[in-house]
Amino acid sequence: MAEITIEAVKREEFGKGASRRLRRENLIPAVLYGHGTESVHLALPAHATALALRTANALLNIEVQGDKPQLALPKAIQRDPVRDTIKHVDLIIVRRGEKVHVEVPLLIVGELKSEGVLIVDKSTLTLEAEATNIPAHIEISVDAFEVGDEVRGRDLPLPEGSVYLGDPDDVILSVQTPQAKDMGEITIEEVEEESEEEPEE
Repeated sequence: MAEITIEAVKREEFGKGASRRLRRENLIPAVLYGHGTESVHLALPAHATALALRTANALLNIEVQGDKPQLALPKAIQRDPVRDTIKHVDLIIVRRGEKVHVEVPLLIVGELKSEGVLIVDKSTLTLEAEATNIPAHIEISVDAFEVGDEVRGRDLPLPEGSVYLGDPDDVILSVQTPQAKDMGEITIEEVEEESEEEPEE
């Protein structure tokens, strides 16, 4: 995953009033912490930050004038429930080569050629991955799948350096007969739509 550079400024004022003023100036209040460092309160450019955070687990290169750039991952994103704008971001510092635990969306592509029904048990996957090499998604093609086929945790096509943290026997998805339809059925189209949405942490 490519690093996205965000130019930030340190905040000197705090509280709800100060945060509202920042948002009126198209800035987002944020806090940067981790690795035993003191928390740093920042203001991030709203547009650039919103674009960056459209990508799940976006790796941000936070540049603050006078300070050494810091690599960070979004830990928590607070959104306005009505406008869906970003109100606040918690950023956690990461190091190159460091392993982190992340939630990665499952992306299903292709179309079933059989009369089976696709059952998706997990639309997101918990992985351990290198902080600088977090996959944007895990892609599975179902073009060749037939009734009775399934993908378990051990079968996931993970990039080098990534490990599935669930049970290897976890059923990720399966193809069942039409009679097996139940509340767990999810269509390919629904999974693709969900995978495109931005998971919040």
